[in-house]
Amino acid sequence: MGRTHDACLGILAASAGLAAGHLAASLVDPASSPVVAVGAAAIDLAPTPVKEWAVATFGTADKPILLGSVLGATLAAAALIGLLARRRLALATALLTGLGLVAGIAALGRPVASPGDAVPAVAALVVGAGVLVGLSRLTREVAASGRTSAEGTSAGGVSRRTMVGASLGVAVAAVLAGVAGQVRATTRAVRDRVLPRPTEPAPPLPAGLEASVPGISPLQTPTDRFYRVDVNLAVPRVQLDAWALDVDGMVARPLRLTFEDLVRLPLVERDITLTCVSNEVGGSYVSSGRWLGVRVSDLLEAAGLEDAPDQVLSTAVDGFTISTPLAALTDGRDALVAIGLNGSPLPDEHGFPARLVTPGLYGFVGATKWLRRLTVTTYAAEQAYWTQRQWATDAPVKTSARIDTPTPLTTVAGGRVAVGGVAWAQHRGIARVEVRVDDGPWRTAQLGPDIGDDCWRQWYLPWDATPGLHRLAVRATDRDGDVQTAERATPFPDGSSGIQEVVVTVT
Repeated sequence: MGRTHDACLGILAASAGLAAGHLAASLVDPASSPVVAVGAAAIDLAPTPVKEWAVATFGTADKPILLGSVLGATLAAAALIGLLARRRLALATALLTGLGLVAGIAALGRPVASPGDAVPAVAALVVGAGVLVGLSRLTREVAASGRTSAEGTSAGGVSRRTMVGASLGVAVAAVLAGVAGQVRATTRAVRDRVLPRPTEPAPPLPAGLEASVPGISPLQTPTDRFYRVDVNLAVPRVQLDAWALDVDGMVARPLRLTFEDLVRLPLVERDITLTCVSNEVGGSYVSSGRWLGVRVSDLLEAAGLEDAPDQVLSTAVDGFTISTPLAALTDGRDALVAIGLNGSPLPDEHGFPARLVTPGLYGFVGATKWLRRLTVTTYAAEQAYWTQRQWATDAPVKTSARIDTPTPLTTVAGGRVAVGGVAWAQHRGIARVEVRVDDGPWRTAQLGPDIGDDCWRQWYLPWDATPGLHRLAVRATDRDGDVQTAERATPFPDGSSGIQEVVVTVT
């Protein structure tokens, strides 16, 4: 048994420990899983330019890549520990224990950590160290036999078979524990609650252009296709009977509302498009949904503002914070504490049981998920997660348009082709969309139904396509006369966007 065997022994021990920790975390808090906890700590400790580079480079794949990197680094360290274990088992066990302590510190260092969040790291440490010691001793027994038969078994053949059987048993148990933990951690809670009818229902959605222009985004994004961007490596699981929303800070009458209290308040239903500041030109980090919730302005009025606040600091159940300008929550727009999306309770990954939805602002200043607290305060007194990293305190959504069809670098048949997509300028509405083919003039597209300034607008342009390679471009104008321009393409995180261009081949 050589160095490869020893390295595999270390990897097997670490894998068993991580699987045990992951299973334990599914019973405590998925965010306390060793790999997840270390990954989350890495996100918090990473400099802002590194975060921006990761989002810009990997998009929504940044989380799997980070978790894979943490796992890979852990297993690489475990392989070295396995090599050390043959001659210095005590030191190797101490080093493996150190990896467990790192995971424990990361889990307990989260803003809302409890002592129980150390359990997954302890489970990982005990199982990993136990496997390392046990398999190392079996390896020594096999090596001590010193004799090998022609069939490759030692004189102590039972010991070798025991070694192989134990290794396979550990591997199978690790796989089963890891899978069980993942299934339990990611299984969506059953939401059998029927949402109350809104006090102010939205009118039925009109027929959109998606029926006549294949490939165009529908007026309402299906919930399972709604974009998700956040810093969470594990989706918080909120127990409704233990949840409440606090409204405090610079208010005369602090509020604490259970979910039952919240649903008894006047509920409004609104069609609102949300977009992420990380959305690239023509990107997919934008979706439109029908939200049900309580106006934030109603909650603030009930609490009674005092002194001279200028922001509302919203806090999620995991301690994450977002700063929203107070003016954007009190200027008449329908900023909501939302409890429903597209006719159903919020899915876990979109903020169950309640989240903030602020029309006209990018998500990093107005869309806190898993909402727990609204604190009326000032920017001088409190800074949120992104403002601590020098991001903007006010981030109005830029006027933007996207080409959905034809998709980039595709081939279409010549003749009449429908160029179509969506445009948005939340809280201002879309007045005009224009399309340009190659270096030709800008042509006005036909707009789809208007369902409000806070929701995107479908558009399309019939194009008589001729054979060859063509470049299509689109720009939008909002109701205030603001025209989308290419000069707006500025560095993240300003959120400005340029004009999308799509290259297609016509046969």
